[in-house]
Amino acid sequence: MGRFATLPKMAGSIQSALISRRTMHWPRWTEIMDDIAERAQAARETCPFLTAKQAAFHLGLAYSTLKRLRQTGNGPKCRLHGRTWRYHIADIEAWSAARARGGHHG
Repeated sequence: MGRFATLPKMAGSIQSALISRRTMHWPRWTEIMDDIAERAQAARETCPFLTAKQAAFHLGLAYSTLKRLRQTGNGPKCRLHGRTWRYHIADIEAWSAARARGGHHG
């Protein structure tokens, strides 16, 4: 008898989610990047403000690096909402675009 023998076998149940998670394979890197792009687009459309950890992930920086950039005044514009620093997605992308450099090596 299995671990979930007493649970009903319904599609979409917790049991089926646990079983499918066990048998699931890791997605390819391009699928992960597509998912990140889709989540960034959804953030722009729904709530444009990201926490510091979300903004650091979006920029590909460590949280501590973004924190240091904020403290020195060299990072993207941010706002203090209550006790949480928030970054607007447009400010993050504008800051990133302003730091772009030529990429033709070769």
